[in-house]
Amino acid sequence: MKQYLDAVRETLEKGTRKENRTGVDTLSTFNINYEIDLREGFPLLTTKEISWKNIVIENLWFLSGRTDIDLLRRHGCKFWDPWADADGKVPSAYGNFWRSFPLPGDDVNDQVAYVVDQLCNNPMSRRMVVSAWAPGNAQTSALPPCHAFWVVNVQNDADGNPYLCLHLTQRSCDIALGVPYNIAGYSLLMELFARFSGIPAGIFGHTLIDAHIYTTRADGSMAEYDHIPGLRDQLKRAPRALPRLEIDPSIRSLDDIEPLLSLDTDDIMQRFRLHGYDPHSAINFKVAV
Repeated sequence: MKQYLDAVRETLEKGTRKENRTGVDTLSTFNINYEIDLREGFPLLTTKEISWKNIVIENLWFLSGRTDIDLLRRHGCKFWDPWADADGKVPSAYGNFWRSFPLPGDDVNDQVAYVVDQLCNNPMSRRMVVSAWAPGNAQTSALPPCHAFWVVNVQNDADGNPYLCLHLTQRSCDIALGVPYNIAGYSLLMELFARFSGIPAGIFGHTLIDAHIYTTRADGSMAEYDHIPGLRDQLKRAPRALPRLEIDPSIRSLDDIEPLLSLDTDDIMQRFRLHGYDPHSAINFKVAV
């Protein structure tokens, strides 16, 4: 996937050393933008193996609106564990705020349901925005949302046929670990919204505001968090053909998501099949918490 590899190269070439809350230095650069056309294949990285199961389960969790990570743990997804409290909850504003964005008083707004309704009844709207960023939460949270908000938009091709687009604005972007999952995760959301609305998926747009690569500190410490060698190895690998995603025809609406949450792992993955995924071997990167 050339767009991702170009983002890796740009961050390596233009990035400057920057300290951050984790205590691990980064090479950081500002404002990388790219587009990926889902009509050319599903954008799951092929220059290293990515867990498709983790992407599916995490995004079903987001769509559920839950804050506890019981669903993730039940399916062996451990990447949210470092941020969970003793009750198994995380301060996530992703799916929680997507489905129950806090309003004055005790009211909440289901942003995802609104977008699906607009896609079905007013698809040319320019107001299909989903925000995980609420200042009252984000300014005090131990984990404010990295992918802060996204916008769904419908365009017409030269023959007047509509296609669905989604743009993600991401304020903090871990190039090695997070961004490949963000690309695939939001592309999965696009394909689901395409199914719900009957409008085929088209362009995924991605803005990386602070694109960064974790690296050894200037004094040589924290070397176990250095992502640069693994990314340089990845750049030597030739990208392979993108896979094709097949979503089970029983999934037709937003209401069909909730019943999936009680299924076992194999049954869920049978409903989200990837065909032709042939990646290079995995590259392990240690996460900076």
